[in-house]
Amino acid sequence: MLPKKIHFLVLLFSIVAFSQEQSGKFTVDANYFYGNILSHNNTIRHLITEHPEGILISFNKKTFGEKEWQSAYNFPDYGASFHYENTKNETLGDLYGLYGHYNFYFLNRNLMFRVGQGISYNTNPYDKNTNFRNLAYGSSWMPSTYLMLNYKKENLFKNIGVQAGISFFHHSNANFQSPNTSTNTVALNLGMNYSFEKSESNKRFTRLYDTIINYKKEPIKFNISFRTGINESDIINSGQFPFYVLSANIDKRLSRKSALQFGTDFFLMKYLDEYIKFKSVAYPNEHISRDTDYKRIGIFVGHELFVNRFSIEAQAGYYVYSPFKFLGPFYQRVGLKYYASDQIFASMSLKTHGAKAEALEFGVGVRL
Repeated sequence: MLPKKIHFLVLLFSIVAFSQEQSGKFTVDANYFYGNILSHNNTIRHLITEHPEGILISFNKKTFGEKEWQSAYNFPDYGASFHYENTKNETLGDLYGLYGHYNFYFLNRNLMFRVGQGISYNTNPYDKNTNFRNLAYGSSWMPSTYLMLNYKKENLFKNIGVQAGISFFHHSNANFQSPNTSTNTVALNLGMNYSFEKSESNKRFTRLYDTIINYKKEPIKFNISFRTGINESDIINSGQFPFYVLSANIDKRLSRKSALQFGTDFFLMKYLDEYIKFKSVAYPNEHISRDTDYKRIGIFVGHELFVNRFSIEAQAGYYVYSPFKFLGPFYQRVGLKYYASDQIFASMSLKTHGAKAEALEFGVGVRL
C-alpha cells in the first residue's frame, strides 16, 4: 500500500481541484501506477525485490491555436508533474521527481502521449560505508525522463474524467557520479482528470501567418556549438572531471517540423585521461600505455524536430579518431534545444553508447 503521505496528496489533489476558480484552460490529473523495475543489468538484480508503486500528479495548460505551432502539433497541452515512486527496497530508496511535460493527442484526442523531463531525488544513494549495495544511483539528485501513453476521456461526469495506460520512468545521473547503473520502471497506471469549467471562447482554430517561410527553400545552415559538464569513470571514487565538446554541423530544413544534420564532434573528456592512467597501472597485462591519447573525434548524422522555440535533437555518431578503445566506436546523443533567437540556442543533451550513458552535456551555440 502507498504510504500515508501519498494518500494525503491524493486528498489534497481532490480539495484543490474542486476549490479553485475555474478558468477554462487548465486541467489536473492524478495517476496511481504499479509495475516492474526492468533487470537491464545484472548488477542491480539484487535491488529488484518487489513491484514498485507510486503516484503522478500533473497540472496541464491546454492550447487552442493562439500560436502557429499549437495547431501544427494538434493542440498539445504543456505543464508540470510531480512523481513519487516507492521502490519497495530499502537499499534502493524511494524516488521523488519534478518535471516539465508536453501532452500530444491522437485518435480524436482520446489517445494521449506524454513526454516529461526533469529532476528527481533518491532517498538512499550509494555510500561506501552505509549503503554500498546501491549500485543504481551514485547521487541523490539526478536527471529523469518519463513517458506515458494513456487512453483518456474527459468530462464523463460533469468536469471529471478517467484515464488509463502505461508509463515508463528512467532514473540515471548520466555518469555525473559513479556508480550509475540506473533504473527503468515500466508500470500500468490508472487515474482521474478534472477539467476546469469550459468557456465559449476556448475553441480550437488553426492559425497561419503570412510571414511563415517556405522551409523547404531555406538554405543550408551552419551550426557551431560548445558543450561541457562533469562526469566520472565507472571506477567508484575515481573523481569527477570536466569535459569539453566542440561541434560543427550543417543542417537542411525539410519542413515546418524537421531538419537533417551532418557534422563532427571533438571530445576532450578529462576522466578518460585519468582512466587511461589507472588502467595502465592496475592492468599491466592489457599493455595500455600511459601516453595513449584520450581525445576523440567523431562524425554524426542527426534529426531535429522543431516544436516552438524548443526542439528535440537525435544524433548517431562514429569515432574516426579514438586511440583509446573504450565503449565501442559508435555513440548517440539525444537532447533538447531552446532557441533564444533564430541564431542563438542553448542545449541539454545526453551522450550515450547504446544503453551506457557517458555524459550529460550543457551547451550553447549559433545557427548561421
